[in-house]
Amino acid sequence: MKAYKVNVNGNVYEITLEVIDKADIKAPSAPAPAAAPAPTSAPAGAQAIKAPMPGTILKVNVSNGQSVKKGDVLMILEAMKMENEILAPNDGTVSSVGVSQGATVESGTVLCTLG
Repeated sequence: MKAYKVNVNGNVYEITLEVIDKADIKAPSAPAPAAAPAPTSAPAGAQAIKAPMPGTILKVNVSNGQSVKKGDVLMILEAMKMENEILAPNDGTVSSVGVSQGATVESGTVLCTLG
C-alpha cells in the first residue's frame, strides 16, 4: 500500500493505493456484445432500413416474412441514453433482419430490409 496526498480544487485529500502485479489483474467476466456486420446494400427491389445513428439494439420487434404497416415499430435503438423507435416507412414485408438484440451498430448499418 502506498499513501498519497491529492490536491483537488484547493482541497487536500489523503488516499491509499494498493500496488498489484499485472498477473493479478483479471479479465472482465462478461463478454462485450458482438458488433453488427458492416453496412451493406439491400437486394434489388428491397428497401434498406438503416441505423440513423450509432447505438445498441435494445429490442427487435420483427422477423423474416412478417408483414408490417407504415409507422410500425421495427426495433428500438438506444443511443446516448435515449430509446429511439425505428419505424417502418411504408407497408411491406420484412425480407431480412440484419441485427439482433444487444448488437452494437454504427450509423448507416442496415438493420432490416422491406420487400
